[in-house]
Amino acid sequence: MKINAGNLKKGDFVFYQNDIWQVQKAEFYAPGKGAALMKTKIWNVKKGKNIDVTFKSNEEVDTVEVESRLMVFLYKDNENLYFMDEKTFNQYSLPVKSVSGLDKYLKEGEKLYVYIFNDVPLSLRPPLSVRLKVVKSEQAVKGDTISSAKKSVTLETGAVIMAPLFIKEGDIVIINPETGEYMGREGK
Repeated sequence: MKINAGNLKKGDFVFYQNDIWQVQKAEFYAPGKGAALMKTKIWNVKKGKNIDVTFKSNEEVDTVEVESRLMVFLYKDNENLYFMDEKTFNQYSLPVKSVSGLDKYLKEGEKLYVYIFNDVPLSLRPPLSVRLKVVKSEQAVKGDTISSAKKSVTLETGAVIMAPLFIKEGDIVIINPETGEYMGREGK
């Protein structure tokens, strides 16, 4: 399906240079003279790389219709993430590089939406937040507020993030998986 580049938005999938890309960022830009532009950052779902592309806003772009299926995350190895469709019990693998670091925040048994095209998984729809247990926490030094009152903590998935000084082992923290930023803690 073709659409005007001016209508592109984050999350859309496009066919560009004989490959499928996902729009990571789309900004409308109207210079003083000439045609309006759509500045985009697109990400190649197979190769795991970003490029910047500027389209004329009225330029036609091929979009790709993908399906979003809820699946259970089973496990990961060094190269792939493995998911199961609970309706069909079919299992799918997705290259780790295709999720752009999101794998550091995934727990086995978690349900996530997987983008599928022609029954082949392309990428994940990142959850807005994830809840993970802190398994290791540095001791906070009393009066240490020079470093904006943050310390390094290790989560149950092995990811290391910066969190406020009051976070301790055993706490459940809420993380933005796209940025790795601490958003809060559960139950407090």
